[in-house]
Formats: sequence, structure tokens, C-alpha cells
Amino acid sequence: MSGPRDVKRNGRRMRALSAQEKYQIWQQLLTGELTQRQAAEQWSVDPTTIMRIRRVGREGALSALAQSRPGVRAGASGARDAELVAARAEIARLEETVKEQAIELVALRGKTRSGW
Repeated sequence: MSGPRDVKRNGRRMRALSAQEKYQIWQQLLTGELTQRQAAEQWSVDPTTIMRIRRVGREGALSALAQSRPGVRAGASGARDAELVAARAEIARLEETVKEQAIELVALRGKTRSGW
């Protein structure tokens, strides 16, 4: 019987890896601690799984590095984005208020003055 973390693929039993395990494998490959073949044997997974982990890890790292800005902390960007969204919502609310007040002003002036 297989455990809850084992899956059957092509008649062979393979382990389903957690994100933490995949990261650990990626680090071992990156540091040269293990070769792809050794990692596949040690973690009881198919060699293509190891190749996929390397590819996804590399793409993820490149994507994260492309988005990073020198001198800006990661948390600051999210807070700044939230502030920007809140400010835009406030601007939209105030624009609507000004429009409503302008309509009321025109209506009131139209009643008191003739021919505005």
C-alpha cells in the first residue's frame, strides 16, 4: 500500500513533493550538493520532476529579480500599491461629489435667476 504522499505514474510509485521539499531540492541542485540523478534517487521522484523543479526555480528567480527595484523593500511596494488604490478610490468619490454639487448649484441658480 502506498502512503498519502505517494502517487502512481506509468506503473511506478512516485512521491508527491511539497513546495518546501521542491525548494530544498532546488537549493541542493543550485549549490552542487546533488546532481539531478542523485536528487531523483534520494527524493524518490522521476528525473523529469527534477528537471522541472530546476526550470521553474530558475524562471521564478529571474521573474522575481526582474521585478525587484534597488533600494526598495519588498513590503513597501505592496503598501504603496494599497495606498495608490485607496487614493484613486477617494479621487473617484470626490469627483462624483463635485458633479452632484454642480448639478444642484445649476438647478438652484436656475430657479432663482432667469436666464443664467
